Amino acid sequence: MSFGARLHAAIAERGQFCVGIDPHAGLLLDWGLSDDVAGLESFALTVVEAVAPHVSVVKPQSAFYERFGSRGIAVLERVVAESRAAGALVLLDVKRGDIGSTSQAYADAYLDQSSPLAVDAITASPFLGFGSLTPMVDTARKHDAGVFVLALTSNKEGPEVQHATTEDGTTVGERMLDHLRGLNDGAAPLGSFGAVVGATIGGAGQDPSAGPGGRFGFNGPILAPGYGAQGGTTDDIRRIFGAAAGVVLASSSREILRLGPDRDAMRDAARRANDELATALG
Repeated sequence: MSFGARLHAAIAERGQFCVGIDPHAGLLLDWGLSDDVAGLESFALTVVEAVAPHVSVVKPQSAFYERFGSRGIAVLERVVAESRAAGALVLLDVKRGDIGSTSQAYADAYLDQSSPLAVDAITASPFLGFGSLTPMVDTARKHDAGVFVLALTSNKEGPEVQHATTEDGTTVGERMLDHLRGLNDGAAPLGSFGAVVGATIGGAGQDPSAGPGGRFGFNGPILAPGYGAQGGTTDDIRRIFGAAAGVVLASSSREILRLGPDRDAMRDAARRANDELATALG
């Protein structure tokens, strides 16, 4: 099955909530853990045990594992393997973006299923030109994986690039969505190439008025970071994404992770978030 088909089925079975597994140093300390590989491993695998059997997607942020070197990457490999064994899809938040053979090497590292770091999908940066992602797109197609492309993020610096206009007057962010529309053309039930769009867009200078309805109708999934503790709500998801709200992965990390190391509390919070999204978005 393509990634888009697997994600479509996972959302139907487990809902639209995506949990970020982000071992910030501060969270390790809040949990009473040491800021070292042992603390990282205890934190990350506790979160996997609590939420991976209950959500459609988990999203580890690679940087928080990379900072511990090869031993941190070994923990990330376990997070990926154990999350998948629990039935969750793994979206690795790496935001890679490069050209040529380097872009291909990133694709091989994360999307070729023979790699020890292989995941279901990755995040990628298209701001060296969308064509620079071609090796990732081609490798994702070959291995039934997915790519989520940065398009309209909520950080205050984003508009400098994403709202710049192209030669035909469209914004860079909108051009990224147009490219995704082309990649997903004809895919059923859902394309494998998604966009990253902040769940609080509009609160940091972005103008979502071009949207609800057609803007996000590119036949692919949408990763919406910032849901929950960072301020994004179900009302925001309806407002921003309109008819595409049903394929939004509402992503949160702190909303869940602050409840640890209590596994039951994290599990119950993830279930409540899924229930709230299902009720609000139908």
